[in-house]
Amino acid sequence: MKITSPAITSTARTSVAGSRTDGVTRASASSPSSSKGAVDLSSTARHLSNLQNSDGDINVARVNEIRDALASGQLKIDPSRIADGLIASVRDLLK
Repeated sequence: MKITSPAITSTARTSVAGSRTDGVTRASASSPSSSKGAVDLSSTARHLSNLQNSDGDINVARVNEIRDALASGQLKIDPSRIADGLIASVRDLLK
């Protein structure tokens, strides 16, 4: 059974390597940096990569304390306080 239509297959085969329709061009396979396997990242990309790889984002001890307090009934959730905080946050975003 054939899954793709002939139009989709022919379009994929006729695309030109190294060109994109969104105005961004890729380096060709013959460029020196691609043959070495090296990639030069911008400072923003390096910063985002460091943020993604950081392990200190979650305070595991605090999460366990909150989980235990919820399970034992010591921590009470106030829905109106949460709603007020969300509304205030949205108002700040809309300014």
